[in-house]
Amino acid sequence: MNIKDILNDKEKGFSIEVLPPLKGNGTDRLFHNIDMLKDFNPHFINITTHHSEYVYRELDNGQYERLRVRRRPGTVAIAAALQVRYGIPVIPHVICSGVSREDIEYELIDLQFLGICNLLLLRGDKARDEKMFTATPGGYTHTTELIEQVNRFNEGFFIDGSPIKHPEPKFHYGVAAYPEKHEEAPNLEMDLKYLKQKQDLGAEYAVTQLFYDNRKFFSFVEKARAMGITIPIIPGIKPLTKLSQITQVPKTFHCDMPQELAQEAVKCKTDAEAAALGTEWAINQCRELYQAGINDIHFYTISSFGTMVDIIKAIL
Repeated sequence: MNIKDILNDKEKGFSIEVLPPLKGNGTDRLFHNIDMLKDFNPHFINITTHHSEYVYRELDNGQYERLRVRRRPGTVAIAAALQVRYGIPVIPHVICSGVSREDIEYELIDLQFLGICNLLLLRGDKARDEKMFTATPGGYTHTTELIEQVNRFNEGFFIDGSPIKHPEPKFHYGVAAYPEKHEEAPNLEMDLKYLKQKQDLGAEYAVTQLFYDNRKFFSFVEKARAMGITIPIIPGIKPLTKLSQITQVPKTFHCDMPQELAQEAVKCKTDAEAAALGTEWAINQCRELYQAGINDIHFYTISSFGTMVDIIKAIL
């Protein structure tokens, strides 16, 4: 089933995003987490992609060695495993960060061999030690360039211009959207201009960065529609589950907490209190989104699986 058919379903529902296991870990924990939610019939499962990053390892002589490591490999394999195990549509992330055009082409070939034709196309985050995003040699700086490669692949051509002898079913793809603007965008209007450009190139839907203030989402959608952006915009929700997230999440994801949530958050003294508040807030957020006619809600489930069952039971 392609993403257009999924999003045309008028019944309210949800999707989830998961991470591949850390290098050296197995799939038991990931499968256990998804097992808790599978009976609620998620519309699809997103699988994040994490390419190489620099780390520093201390040597015996006290000096440090700079290495590139990939801490969470296996996105394509995990997507295939989830598709076979659960029969739920999977949507792996395909990103610019850390890869060349050839790497992306091989990834597309692997995905087609596996019958995985729904994608989320993203630039990806800049490396931790970079002040600004730097493309990998032979790679891309912008998502629009990645979209153009996927479009060319869909048309039946490799990056060197040679024809694909046996074209498989075409890829369907979405992109990211930012209700409070991307951190690198000069303003929201410019950010929306880029989203419109991605739609015009072929993006069929957008998933937003997480947010806690529905008013900002509704305002964003209104401005997007006024600009001619007509694709479905799926709201992204991340329930708070830990005391540390109260300060870390807004800083990491560049989003604001509404005053009402902030006032309650500062009263929390334990992780359990923070999780209870996060669950209640997420439930209220989702109910309001559904009441406004939103049929699909996307959950960022990192560290949130413990409360997801309560949230899903309350909103469906």
